[in-house]
Amino acid sequence: MNYKRILLKLSGESLSGTAEGPIDPARLEYYADQIKEATAKGIQVAIVIGGGNIFRGLKGSHKGFDRQTGDYMGMLATVINSLALQSSLESDGIQVRLMSGIGIAKLTEKANGLKAIRYLNAGHVVIFAGGTGNPYFTTDTAAALRAVEIHADALLKGTRVDGVYSEDPEKNPGAVKYERLTFREAYDKELKIMDMTAFTFCEENSIPVVVFDINRPGNLKKLLEGEKVGTLVTKE
Repeated sequence: MNYKRILLKLSGESLSGTAEGPIDPARLEYYADQIKEATAKGIQVAIVIGGGNIFRGLKGSHKGFDRQTGDYMGMLATVINSLALQSSLESDGIQVRLMSGIGIAKLTEKANGLKAIRYLNAGHVVIFAGGTGNPYFTTDTAAALRAVEIHADALLKGTRVDGVYSEDPEKNPGAVKYERLTFREAYDKELKIMDMTAFTFCEENSIPVVVFDINRPGNLKKLLEGEKVGTLVTKE
């Protein structure tokens, strides 16, 4: 695929790396370097990052938190991670605009697809924090929503696994990797790629999804250069 504008989805857990705390500075710098390489190619980059390294709303509800309260706590966790990534990118000389689904006027702008497109066209990286701004939705769904709003060429889901497999490859070494799938094939095979709301939203709006190992050095660059990396999921 020829990418001009992408939505990069990163998990919050990945930021913890090997550090004892929730955010590993080395991992943060690594991601910033990968994103800088993408922008150097003239590719417009928007980012959604989870908050699971700090707090995950659904897990919180299993520990006595009200689900809505837990989800709002999770949204705030994504803001913390987004601020950290913004700082790291700006240290690399990248201009960044931070937007959020929840209003935090002193730290972020309110998420707005049209304004985000203007920032992207001006060469800025846009980070979307705060999920969708509503409880009961995952950051995968937020990523799908933002990808549609900015008319992204694809949603790139950076994970610790190098694609989509027939089973969990960490549990079954014999699991088969798929290089390419349609959304319908993924449904029929009951493959867990994203939550169903996010997955359906991407299908309905013809947003291809690429699942790849973001932690393997050079993978994002290879993917953006057209090499076969990870698994591509398309409508047809």
